[in-house]
Amino acid sequence: MAFIILAKVGDDKPDVVLATTILSFSISAILTGAVFFTMGFCKLGALIGFFPRHILIGCIGGVGYFLIATAVEVSARLDGNLEYDLTTLNKLFQADTIPLWTIPLILAICLTLIKRQVKYSFVDAAYFLSIIGIFYFFVGAIDKLELPDLRSKGWVFKAPDAGVPFFHFYTLYNFKAVDWKALADTIPTMLALTFFGIIHVPINVPALGFSVGEDNVDVDRELKAHGLSNALSGLGGSVQNYLVYTNSVLFVRSGGDSRVAGVMLAAATFGVLISGPIIIGYIPIMVVGALIFFLGIDLMMEALVGPWGKVHRLEYLTIVIIVVTMGAWDFVIGILIGILLACVSFVLQTSRVSAIRNSLPGSIAASTVRRHPIQNRFLQEAGKQIYVLKLAGYLFFGTIVGVEKQIRALLHEKFDQEPIRFLILDLQNVVGIDFSAAEAFTRIKRILDVRSVTLIISGIPMTGEVGTALWNIGLFKAEDPVEFFETLNSALEHCENDLLLSLYQEKRFLAVSNRSPTFLDVPKQDEPIFSNDVIYSSPRRQELQQVATTAFREQKPMPHTRWQGYQQPLQLLLQTFSTVSDKPEEFWYRAVPFFERRKFASGCILYRREEMADGFFLLESGILKAEYMLPQLGKFSELIVEGTTCGELPFFSGTKRTSTTRAERDCVTWMLNQSRWEELQRSQADVAQELLRISLKLTSERMDSITK
Repeated sequence: MAFIILAKVGDDKPDVVLATTILSFSISAILTGAVFFTMGFCKLGALIGFFPRHILIGCIGGVGYFLIATAVEVSARLDGNLEYDLTTLNKLFQADTIPLWTIPLILAICLTLIKRQVKYSFVDAAYFLSIIGIFYFFVGAIDKLELPDLRSKGWVFKAPDAGVPFFHFYTLYNFKAVDWKALADTIPTMLALTFFGIIHVPINVPALGFSVGEDNVDVDRELKAHGLSNALSGLGGSVQNYLVYTNSVLFVRSGGDSRVAGVMLAAATFGVLISGPIIIGYIPIMVVGALIFFLGIDLMMEALVGPWGKVHRLEYLTIVIIVVTMGAWDFVIGILIGILLACVSFVLQTSRVSAIRNSLPGSIAASTVRRHPIQNRFLQEAGKQIYVLKLAGYLFFGTIVGVEKQIRALLHEKFDQEPIRFLILDLQNVVGIDFSAAEAFTRIKRILDVRSVTLIISGIPMTGEVGTALWNIGLFKAEDPVEFFETLNSALEHCENDLLLSLYQEKRFLAVSNRSPTFLDVPKQDEPIFSNDVIYSSPRRQELQQVATTAFREQKPMPHTRWQGYQQPLQLLLQTFSTVSDKPEEFWYRAVPFFERRKFASGCILYRREEMADGFFLLESGILKAEYMLPQLGKFSELIVEGTTCGELPFFSGTKRTSTTRAERDCVTWMLNQSRWEELQRSQADVAQELLRISLKLTSERMDSITK
């Protein structure tokens, strides 16, 4: 700002330049204070939590590098900053310069070694006071050593002018001499200084907490405190101020970890202010140089030695780059480069974590629909043409690549041996998606279309963040939109129903010579979807036909020829229990009198959750829907189709219902109530025992289906 004002005013008006410059610094301090306090008041300190720890470590090392460079500048009495050129190198290795910076360096190394062995807070103060004492001992003992000569040779700081009062600074304020236009030109620079302070404080405060082991750092409170201190400083005519990391670390490690120590430091500093800067002329430069070297070495070791072997190689490389950039180039540039490298490192490391939580064929990941054993047997084999990929986390351009690679492998490397008809991408555990990943879904659909594989999306609400993102890129709006279901169970049910069409075709084929069974039903779809290979021959179609034929042929003799003359509920008992019991018709005939025929209209509730079980049902026709709420699984539902059982476990165990079950369509059931069950146990104990065994087996199979 001083150069801006000087260029505007001219060097022929020094009073105007001086008055305008000190006022601009005061206003800048007030502006910085206002920004800091606003950040703390708005609780923006929480944003600091997004700074990766290795970035803070890199900043600590950068400060250490800067301190070592500063120690060389101060000790060697260089003109200006430490430059990395031959001129500076020649200056450092001149005969009269080498002792000036090597002695402080050796003293700092010795203190570092001492502190490894001696853990005492007064070691630092005692060490540097002893250096001053030894220095002046030799000055007094050797006649040739004179303070003026030592000052001229760079061993002692030059003495400032004496007799200048501490309030002399305020005499320089002259509002009448201020050039207000030149002051206005410095506003952009004031904002830059404010930004510089904003960069430092959020970095220095957490870094200090990390170094001293303080985990409960309230950054918002620190920002408010910085805001008040800067505002008061500006109103008092002074400059910006913020926490100086190196001084704070030295102070805390020297035992200044209490409010009393802070008050004592403030009082001592005020005493130096009143007494004036005359004391500076008696301080050996090697003491200051050794102190700065010591701080720099300590911070460099903390940043480069401490993390070695503890952090990832990319993170350690980031630390080194930040240290070198901050020390050799610029502090702010080092932070920005560190953040950029952290982003790159995050992308690289996150991309290595697969977004695919699990991959399952439909033969394992089956829906919760209760189907007839013949349908279940068919779907155990035909379900291989359904493939489920469960995705998780945040999908972005780095992780979606692995998903696409997995899908391509399904369609090329394994397709001939394991052809699939449906690919379900379950996004229930996906928390977000970026534009690149959303666009990749359209590419995945085109890849699947080449193989006539249907893409299905499940597990997300259409109005949610992920659903909206996929809608916006046109995934659900095209002429051939991707099918969508809010739950994975609904998607699996849809695919299974489509596969069961092949079972029905085989059923009709077998009906040419034999009457087909009437108990194979499936929930109707508003518009059943027939893919091309249902009509035309394909490996998938041939596989389905073979599986369907096997499912029927394994029933020997065919069920309809064995039971077609039987009345209900005997026919239903034999159809339902044919695959889980080997008891003959005569055995189950004894159970017929104990079942009562019950009809339920669509929407009628059979029983409610938490009610005591008072009946066990066999479903002759129609569809039931059971809705569960379990702590370990949450809320889910299952459809119960004809030829299956309902409510057996709570009934036989004498416990409360675990679901609310209602009729999805008009239903005909056969019910075994509590009184008839007790009578069956007394008169037909073996039949009752067989029902108990069957109920346990059926329950086990359904729980396997639900928990897959």
